[in-house]
Amino acid sequence: MADRSSARKEGGIIETIRTIFWALVIAGIFRTLFFQPFWIPSGSMKDTLLIGDFLFVNKMAYGYSRHSCPFSACPITGRILASEPERGDVVVFRHPTRNVDFIKRLIGMPGDTVQLQGGRVYINGQEVPQEPNGTFTEIKEPQGPQRLVPACANDPVPPGGNCEYQRFTETLPNGVSHDVLNIRDGWIADDTPVFTVPEGQYFFMGDNRDNSEDSRFGAITGGLGFVPAEYLIGRADRIMFSSAGSSLLYFWTWRGDRFFKAVN
Repeated sequence: MADRSSARKEGGIIETIRTIFWALVIAGIFRTLFFQPFWIPSGSMKDTLLIGDFLFVNKMAYGYSRHSCPFSACPITGRILASEPERGDVVVFRHPTRNVDFIKRLIGMPGDTVQLQGGRVYINGQEVPQEPNGTFTEIKEPQGPQRLVPACANDPVPPGGNCEYQRFTETLPNGVSHDVLNIRDGWIADDTPVFTVPEGQYFFMGDNRDNSEDSRFGAITGGLGFVPAEYLIGRADRIMFSSAGSSLLYFWTWRGDRFFKAVN
């Protein structure tokens, strides 16, 4: 009787281990093929995305497949875009030269010309309209694990003071509207040459225009440059969780108003 009970118990443990194993395998496949978690590490996409926002990247948004290797640790090769990204999408992609993931907004499509004059975007020679949309305000304090301190339009601001930015609503040629922030006029990338986006590549910018390393800066000089289609990972659709502290365990820093918020 004792032997039978022991065997039953051992069988239950083995079954539990087997169940956990297959659950992890399925979760790994689900993550690899469909969604990828992403933490926002910097303020380049404020106020659309804040430092400490956690989201899942929809890897099937553009219907690509990776033929050479199905795992995220493998080189990004062999991807085929079954559907093209849309202008205005917030996209996670692999930096073409640094092998790290970035998140920016898609501004320029293949064949477009893109230029900035006085901080305003021109696409194919036409100015992208902006409308004032009040002020974005946050506390001037260290943010996220890197303890980044924001630059403010109203600097100098003491620690704990209100850090303010001019906010505008920008409407792209396809009708997609989104907010952008301005810290200062006359920033180094407020005026650019005309960029012509090559076929099969894209031009990205951050919504926090004066605090974003994006396609305005060439890869040859350490910037981003144009991003080839095969480096796109997926589209950011919804914020799942958000923490203003240096660790997600600091529950008193959670931003409850950003849970399950759509990314526009």
